[in-house]
Amino acid sequence: MTAKPARPAAGGSIAPIRLGINIDHIATLRNARGARNPDPIRAAKLAVEAGADNITAHLREDRRHIRDDDIARLVAANFAPLNLEMAVTEEMLKIALATRPHACCLVPERRQELTTEGGLDAASQVSTLAPFIAKLRRGGIQVTLFIDPDPAQIEAARKVGADAVELHTGTYCAAASDRSPALDIELARLKIGARDAAQAGLEVHAGHGLDYDNVVPVASIPEIVELNIGHYLVGEALFVGLVRSISRMRALMDGAREALRHSDAEAGVGGTR
Repeated sequence: MTAKPARPAAGGSIAPIRLGINIDHIATLRNARGARNPDPIRAAKLAVEAGADNITAHLREDRRHIRDDDIARLVAANFAPLNLEMAVTEEMLKIALATRPHACCLVPERRQELTTEGGLDAASQVSTLAPFIAKLRRGGIQVTLFIDPDPAQIEAARKVGADAVELHTGTYCAAASDRSPALDIELARLKIGARDAAQAGLEVHAGHGLDYDNVVPVASIPEIVELNIGHYLVGEALFVGLVRSISRMRALMDGAREALRHSDAEAGVGGTR
């Protein structure tokens, strides 16, 4: 497993940014025919070859895409650190402790939703989350909470002992797609949330709805050290192939980070703003 780069620190250099590839919808295509192909494990291998730093897979209650065997095979293959997205349930806790992925990202889950809708309401679940997270961490698993960039949710993440937060970028991405006047407001929320989370001692990730057109402003937020992207890149792969799809995203993210370093160097400052 690869080690995490350090968080950006005041007066220090801008940290690299990792790319996590969500392979759920490779499994969706496979399950449409009830056969073995396309194999999400093969997709994970190609994703790493194309520049992904880790693999994300969401094991849902209804197993609509990723299945238990996929998780076991991903852990065994060990192409890259596995980030297991899961609901806060006893069933998922047992599976995580049995398979020991590198990290677990706790997400809200409703059976009828098409995809994860908004962040986890950690602020209302502190008494439930704290012991749940403690069990995962005792098992050697790093824990991330998928939350909205809201001060109360960030404080709750700190309070319950999470290692990191993944800021929900869906509202920002929708505003970017619609060319909404709210775009600047949503980007500002992400920047403030990332700053507050880093100051609270949490590693900062982001994801949901990111694509080639909206990723650069998010990748340019210095406190964010990981982006998790899936559906868009799998869709794009239908036209250009998975390796090219991921490679282009990797290049956009790295270009945004390099521009940020140059900007700080020219301003004579380092680290977060």
